[in-house]
Amino acid sequence: MSAFFQHFRFAQPGWLLLLLPALLLLALRRGRGTEAAVIFPNLSVLVSLGSRARQIAWSLGLPLAFLALFCAILAMARPIWRNEYQTRSASGIDIMIALDLSLSMDIPDFIDRGEHVKRIEVAKKVVDDFIERRPEDRMGLVAFAGRPRDASPITLDHRWLRKSLDELRLNDQQDNGTIKEQGTAIGSALAAAAVRLEARDAKSKIIVLLTDGASNSGKISPLEAAEHAKTLGIKIYTVAIGTTEGRVSTNVMRFPYQEFDLPTLQKIATLTGAEHYWAQDLAALKKTFTTIDSLEKSNAKSLTVTDDTELFPWFVGLALLAALASAAYFALNPPPSA
Repeated sequence: MSAFFQHFRFAQPGWLLLLLPALLLLALRRGRGTEAAVIFPNLSVLVSLGSRARQIAWSLGLPLAFLALFCAILAMARPIWRNEYQTRSASGIDIMIALDLSLSMDIPDFIDRGEHVKRIEVAKKVVDDFIERRPEDRMGLVAFAGRPRDASPITLDHRWLRKSLDELRLNDQQDNGTIKEQGTAIGSALAAAAVRLEARDAKSKIIVLLTDGASNSGKISPLEAAEHAKTLGIKIYTVAIGTTEGRVSTNVMRFPYQEFDLPTLQKIATLTGAEHYWAQDLAALKKTFTTIDSLEKSNAKSLTVTDDTELFPWFVGLALLAALASAAYFALNPPPSA
């Protein structure tokens, strides 16, 4: 019922005040009226016939007339069925997220609710929250390991984007991962993200790089990719994820070592006029993306579109039908003559 009143309303409700005199007229019409001036004590049969005629006329003819009157008043109040739609425009900020899917992202050196959590799980959750907080921004997703792969084009359809993020998988021994080639091709990932942003006409273009390692594959170095991004007016926020104690499993590397290359990540951010962050725990990673969120504010505009469907023709039609039916009834059943 509440949903009905959210849509149904009167555009000119002032006309509804006419219902008050109409109801008063209806109440007065139901009164007994004046008594007969001349009493015929021996014509009780005629009296009963006259009463029956008046009751029959009241039972159908007058209700139809009042129905026509009420429908006419409702029609003048212009009943409408209103639907409201929210339209939104993009903020003018286009963001590409470059997410590392190398095997080192499988290291469980984060703590969430007292339990060890893998880097990739934490990264995906925090990035998903970041996407959810910026509904007016066009965003895209590039995943990378030994090579980059487009996971989602730049889009305002964040439901599709978040679904693509959720489906990203690290590679395993059965080669079931999103990217089969192993390694960390940071330079290639940045170049791929920059190419996606190059054709955009957004006022602000941003890459958020989330990685836990040093670049060890790809045909372009991270700094070369950063120089190219700078010429395109693209800022690159770099986020290093993981603790210094984190190591990959010996099943992957016989003598595992820490791959962090913080100096290069810092140079990339500084070169493009952005910031560098190192998140060693879940709280720091959340704070990092909150900071990026505040630094790159959206200025999108939302607009409410109202679609009104006029319903008064239905009430006018019903009033005409009721009036015609009432007139026809009285024509076929005239009141008794004096």
